[in-house]
Amino acid sequence: MIKVGVDIGNSKISCVVSDLQKNSLPKILSFINYPTSNINKNAFINFQLIKDEVRHVITLAAKDSQTEIKSINLNIPVTDSISFFYDSKIEIENELITDLHLKKAINQSDFFDNLINYEILMNSIASYEVDNKILFGNPVGNFAKILNLNFYKLMVKKNLINTFKNLFYDLQIHVEQLVPAPLSSALAVLYVDDRDLGAICIDLGEASTSLVVFEHEKLLFADAVSIGSKNITNDIARGISTTKESAERLKTLYGSVLSSPSDEHEIIEVPIVSSEPGQFKQINRSTINNIIKPRVEETLELVWQKLKQYGLHKRKIKNLVLTGGGSQLEGIVDYAQTIFDSNVRLGQPHGVVGLNKSFSGPQFSQTIGLILYEIDKYEVNFMKKAQKIKKNTLIARFSSWLDQYI
Repeated sequence: MIKVGVDIGNSKISCVVSDLQKNSLPKILSFINYPTSNINKNAFINFQLIKDEVRHVITLAAKDSQTEIKSINLNIPVTDSISFFYDSKIEIENELITDLHLKKAINQSDFFDNLINYEILMNSIASYEVDNKILFGNPVGNFAKILNLNFYKLMVKKNLINTFKNLFYDLQIHVEQLVPAPLSSALAVLYVDDRDLGAICIDLGEASTSLVVFEHEKLLFADAVSIGSKNITNDIARGISTTKESAERLKTLYGSVLSSPSDEHEIIEVPIVSSEPGQFKQINRSTINNIIKPRVEETLELVWQKLKQYGLHKRKIKNLVLTGGGSQLEGIVDYAQTIFDSNVRLGQPHGVVGLNKSFSGPQFSQTIGLILYEIDKYEVNFMKKAQKIKKNTLIARFSSWLDQYI
């Protein structure tokens, strides 16, 4: 089975084509990465140009993989998203828990409620409580007096989703699944034990920094802040009056979050913005790092505040994985360890075969994760089963009647 993922980021458009065979890792058939300057903070500066670039990327991917691309998984940014945590409790009087009880709990909950101008991107059961005992697997088969379902819902603006989907209408490509971008990153870099024992995955991207929280293999939370590695580049450019190109180079070659006594003595020659071409000045490395550190600190503190805002810091998850292009900044792993008081490591994509080394870095995690996304793990499975049952009209009438009494 062919599975395709498309990631439209703030600096690049990426497309991965894979072949999924039963009981084997996905095989990468093609990976196309195309730089773009037509997106700013997830807004399309020139829609037609972006559409042409997307068309070009998909054409190259189809040619390179020798496949016809008809449907895709598409990343959706969650920078302006809204998260809801809610629950639903029912009394079942010491009966055997069945799918009907779960359905009743869902029907009387906020599961189907939506905000105006928003669309539900993720709506899942985070845990169950059977007579006040927490379960993370399906409770059907247990006897109980009280059943409580704890939900997590992630919503994003409809206009954002429609704009992203609109890129593919003329290409006659079906957007099969919309995936929260930080979830894709997590799927690419977290191992099964990470997702089970608990992990926070932070993707330091070009224009935003996103996070995902996993525990007991359940997605507990996803969000993002509007600060990324591009902000660091701009800070350097303004701070030392150099070009953006030079600032990006300085960040990559000399940038660090941690200071060293030798930084004062390491002299770097940089071009300056001047009416006369070829003008340079000398700075020391500590000047660059003194600009970088406050921005990184601000970014990580905002992520920490997101966790505190929703009470997730109380879970005391001590496993933190950094990914995304910004995670390659020297010293950021050690610095994050201090801020989050956690074990921190750099995460790179895994779980696939045939991936070219050029695309195996953390900056491509969001793209690789798209082909690892399985909707069955993040939707309410028995609701899907109920929809299949309703194809039979007689059963549908009975189910409709039953819904009035459960």
